[in-house]
Amino acid sequence: MSSFRFELVHQSKKSRARVGKIHTAHGIIDTPGFVPVGTNGALKAVDSVVVDQLNVDLMFSNTYHLMISPGADVVETAGGLHKFMNRKKPIITDSGGFQVFSLCYGGVAQELKSKGTKKQDSSVLKITEDGVLFRSYRDGAKILLTPETSIAAQKKLGADIIVSFDELPPCHVDKKTLGKSFERTHRWEKRSLEAHKNDPRQQALYAVVHGGIDNDLRRKSAEILGAQDFDGFGIGGSVGKNRDEMITMLKKLMPHIPTERPNHLLGIADLGSLEHCIPLGIDTFDSAHPTKCARHGLLFTWQGTRRIYKAGSSTDFGPIESGCSCYTCQNYTTAYLHHLFKAHELSAFSLASIHNVHHMVERMKAYRAAILEDKI
Repeated sequence: MSSFRFELVHQSKKSRARVGKIHTAHGIIDTPGFVPVGTNGALKAVDSVVVDQLNVDLMFSNTYHLMISPGADVVETAGGLHKFMNRKKPIITDSGGFQVFSLCYGGVAQELKSKGTKKQDSSVLKITEDGVLFRSYRDGAKILLTPETSIAAQKKLGADIIVSFDELPPCHVDKKTLGKSFERTHRWEKRSLEAHKNDPRQQALYAVVHGGIDNDLRRKSAEILGAQDFDGFGIGGSVGKNRDEMITMLKKLMPHIPTERPNHLLGIADLGSLEHCIPLGIDTFDSAHPTKCARHGLLFTWQGTRRIYKAGSSTDFGPIESGCSCYTCQNYTTAYLHHLFKAHELSAFSLASIHNVHHMVERMKAYRAAILEDKI
């Protein structure tokens, strides 16, 4: 019997925002929560022990990359992803579909920048009812990714939450093409659910709600998937060409997402989006944005993003942010971190990433406190 369940702690009287707890075999995930992305089973520049110490409840890893290297079989032989990467707390893996289709059209970042308009890569060889045939970016070997092989790989990885296989059409497709993709995606998701139920283990399976920015399709998707035995819901597919389109879509969609199960916004967790999405009732958000910003010297503070290369940083002998309790701010000055970046020292990436992830964890904690007081 699965240990997975969602507990609603408080529903705001002011909005759809809510505080909850997702119970898994590897611990509890407080919601709303930020989910950092460790693509290859590792958060860039930060090891798993430190990530646990940062109180990251849930971490995201990518099935596509782990299938290719080191291989799902290797991870399974190692005892699963938790043992392989030495993580004690919950993990979520995606289906691999996002990365495969991003080879064609670009990812969420390209969508939000209106760049997902044409094929980017020839690695994808064929898309059929069965699945997607593509070439490995490492050795060119042909790989067929289907709902069944995606679920099988995620079983071998052993994450607490896994995601059904779906198609990622770009924002520019016409309504007819979007409709065909919509229907195929839901057939794939049903097959994913059947494969999961044949071997459930202690894992939860999330469906992925699709429909682009077509409100009718989004509602229909929520109804189709909500009627099935999925444990939760990811919100994926094209979320619009900009943040405004995404927020407009989510405002229409969220009332149709079943409230007794958790939901997750796939690939979006920048500060501006969080501010708009949390009042809509979204529970968890994954993104590599905070750690990517850190590696570019962009440091999060409660007053806004601080640039480590900005004039004055070289002689600032205080922390990145006064009052910050993160390891970096407790042990190093802004001037020293500025020096590390200028000297191209790799420890700069680690210290900056620790600070940004800590900030995200604290920000989500503050959001939860505000929701409990019905301020959001």
